[in-house]
Amino acid sequence: MGNFRQKMRAAGCSEVKINARNAGPPVKKLKRAKKSEVNFLPDFPEGKDELDLEKERCAMIIEMSKRKVDWKLIDELMNITFSLRRKEIVHDEPLVARVQERWPALFNEKQIEAEFSRLTSVNLKTSFFNGLDYYQPGLLDLYKAKAGKVAALRKLMACLNDQSTTQRKREVVLLGLPHFLKEDPICAFKTAETTDEEASITEGLKVGVVTIKDGEDIVATSLVLEEQIILHDVKDFTQAIALLMGLLFSLNIDYPRGLRYTFEVVQKVFMDIGGGQCSSMVHGLRNRLLRNAM
Repeated sequence: MGNFRQKMRAAGCSEVKINARNAGPPVKKLKRAKKSEVNFLPDFPEGKDELDLEKERCAMIIEMSKRKVDWKLIDELMNITFSLRRKEIVHDEPLVARVQERWPALFNEKQIEAEFSRLTSVNLKTSFFNGLDYYQPGLLDLYKAKAGKVAALRKLMACLNDQSTTQRKREVVLLGLPHFLKEDPICAFKTAETTDEEASITEGLKVGVVTIKDGEDIVATSLVLEEQIILHDVKDFTQAIALLMGLLFSLNIDYPRGLRYTFEVVQKVFMDIGGGQCSSMVHGLRNRLLRNAM
């Protein structure tokens, strides 16, 4: 029992309050759900209080520190502690680094998907890729029509031919979306070389995807939050966007202001989450795509 208590202290289990993302006096009025989460701030499980859930969180920390992690146990502990995690994230708006410290399992790819499902009752990757593929032909037609006036779209469309894979078409749709919507992707999508220092790559990048190249070859894709790489070695750019959506929901982080329409299309058109309330621009685009799909 003594060793367990020492591990609990080492895991920071005596702390319940966590640092605020934004310094200053506490805000009395809570941030409301903006992304149609069905479980934005759930109640604690019946028969459990905050201390009970804190003990479960500590057990999760201990399990995550092991060389061979029992991921089935982690899934159970993350399910049990969901309401405590949401309370901390919504009430205290902690820095991402602090969430990583207290909830390291949340930054595992499978747990990002699981947390998104807990929040929205929607499968993250299935909804994202099904919607992306459904609207892909219509968007490519729109890009083609606009390519003569937008150099970035013209360059992207030149990468496609009759033999292009579904994966390549997905990438072109996602990379072209900001240009089509007259937004600048540089605020969230960045390309760097293997010789670049990590600090210079992430500097100023609050939310985004970084693609690392060695010449013309892509060697790594990473997710960045608050100027820190928080997920390395993502499979590809499209997977990175899906996982980024999962993290933004899970951490209650706003979309980058400079790409608000791009992310709104991903959420409300591709994933069909909260689509009943769209900006006029996104509503118009969705209607055009639906007409073309008929």
